[in-house]
Amino acid sequence: MPTLDSTTIFIAFIVTLIAHIGAKYVLRYINKYFRGIPMIIIAIVLTLIIIAVIQLPYNTYYAHAKPVFDRLLGYSTVLLAVPLAGMDFKGLPVKKLSIIVVMASLVGAIVPMSLAYVFSLNIQTILGFATRSVTTPVGLSVAQIIDAPLVLANLIIIVSGILGAGVCRILFKNITDDRAKGLALGLVAHAIGTVEAWTISPTAGRYAAFGLAINGLVTAVWLPMAILWLLK
Repeated sequence: MPTLDSTTIFIAFIVTLIAHIGAKYVLRYINKYFRGIPMIIIAIVLTLIIIAVIQLPYNTYYAHAKPVFDRLLGYSTVLLAVPLAGMDFKGLPVKKLSIIVVMASLVGAIVPMSLAYVFSLNIQTILGFATRSVTTPVGLSVAQIIDAPLVLANLIIIVSGILGAGVCRILFKNITDDRAKGLALGLVAHAIGTVEAWTISPTAGRYAAFGLAINGLVTAVWLPMAILWLLK
């Protein structure tokens, strides 16, 4: 691992910030001709282009950016309480939403683990898939408790989020309710899906944050206990 220094950390932070701000304007231009590309994909591409132009090795960039954004990711997860506070809960079907969240939590963990088992993957890989349905800070915390590979869990969470955000525009073609769009993105594609939901509308963004936060809370409670019980 490269030796960390403050100058490179600052450069890595600025590169990431420029890429994510620039992605918004690039997406606005692309949407004139083609819709459905998640903003996070554009941000990743821009990041790779910038570090190639300034000749910053990816391993160096990653090593210096990771500690900063790991910490910020935890803060941003807590800050999801802000859009939740702005939600209008009057007339909200709490019972139905609770059932949806519980079902999403169960399906999001059991189905990937079952598929991994069907394909005869090893126990560590199966445990890694248990974290698929929650956002990265929660997923990595759960992975530590159940002794799942952290790198694999992180990869599964990120890839599932990108896939969910990528196909959502196609699946939402005949759906007009932004609340349903946002809730689905928050439950299925967690943090990346929530970012995509905010590009749809503030209502979709708030409901995505709701789905992400509540699903993460529910999953973090039952999943480690269930896994540890099964492994006894």
